[in-house]
Amino acid sequence: MNSTSFKPSTAPVKNIQPTDARAVLKSEMIEGKTYPRPASNRWHNVIATNFVIAIGGRIQRGNHELYSNDMRVKFGENSVCFPAVVVVTGEPEFSDQNSELLVNPTVLIEIFSASTRATDRTEKLEGFLAIPKLKECLLVNEQEMRIEHWSRQNPKQWIYRIYNERDDAISLESIGCKMSLSEAYSQVKFRESELSSRAVN
Repeated sequence: MNSTSFKPSTAPVKNIQPTDARAVLKSEMIEGKTYPRPASNRWHNVIATNFVIAIGGRIQRGNHELYSNDMRVKFGENSVCFPAVVVVTGEPEFSDQNSELLVNPTVLIEIFSASTRATDRTEKLEGFLAIPKLKECLLVNEQEMRIEHWSRQNPKQWIYRIYNERDDAISLESIGCKMSLSEAYSQVKFRESELSSRAVN
């Protein structure tokens, strides 16, 4: 399948009931196989916004571009997805003339839930780490305070870190950005416990 012909599903969703909490609005393609992407819930959107605010306030915007939720990233021959947050250092590169399929992300941030965990942590992560110009990747759990961080050292070596304490400092060295774990989860409630923001300067 020609990758430039892949388009997210725009067909109307029929017979969706009020109890259908996460109706499918988009689809992603991993190695030619299409996966439905559930609509983002409240906490997914809050977390994505926290990252955009934190990163956007720290990076030099003239040297980077920052995208949230709807920028499609192409990796491999037949894989296209919508990461929650994408940062590109330098000039963005696209595989199509409409600037819709980004191929040179510097940082990818994917927020996952129980329903998307299997795909995000296997096929999708493997594809992300194979992107030649990717420097760092974060997998963010929307249901508990836990972030996994892959940082490229050389073409064959990545450093893996886990952040799971509210004062842990997340350092995205490729874009010169630091933030705390509690900042990433600001306003997110786990078991009725609201987390407050604590920025890292």
